Amino acid sequence: MEEKLAYVEGAEQPIAMHPKKFALWLFMVTVVMIFAALTSAYIVRQSEGNWLEYDLPAIFYYTSAVIILSSIFLHWAYVSAKRDELLQLRIGISIATILGILFLIGQWYSWVALVDKDVYFVGNPAGSFLYVFTGLHALHLISGVIFLIIVLISSFRYKVHSQSMTPMEMCVTYWHFLGGLWLYLFMFLQLNH
Repeated sequence: MEEKLAYVEGAEQPIAMHPKKFALWLFMVTVVMIFAALTSAYIVRQSEGNWLEYDLPAIFYYTSAVIILSSIFLHWAYVSAKRDELLQLRIGISIATILGILFLIGQWYSWVALVDKDVYFVGNPAGSFLYVFTGLHALHLISGVIFLIIVLISSFRYKVHSQSMTPMEMCVTYWHFLGGLWLYLFMFLQLNH
């Protein structure tokens, strides 16, 4: 009888993670699987030959620095939200958002640099993979910038503070994930190019 009561009591315990956070983590795992499959396909296809050799756009170094800076400012905003320092929270999210937009602009210019080097989406798998990597990452980053803007607007409506951190925590998690994903892709391309 006691064992049965223990089982029922254990079943009534709430889940440890907010359902929206859990959904975000599932989404990020899916994204990791997509990019893992793409990077694996890159290595397999590269080993088959007929691979265009070209230099990666130098702007990738700048965009990498921009995405790191944006994560630093967003973390500052997160810490500020936990301390109820709303002005610093808004400044941090604003700067992170601007840097996220600058990253996207930089990625566009990386495509311009690729075209200037006669590297196109079609014609050679090496170029195709690079456009797919950067384009798919940019698509996810656009969703991240939209998330940043939503949290920024919420902060001006006093909906983000130490007692209401879920949207901020999710935004920070997703943004750091996107930054880490970009750094992985950039290092992968440097090592396997």
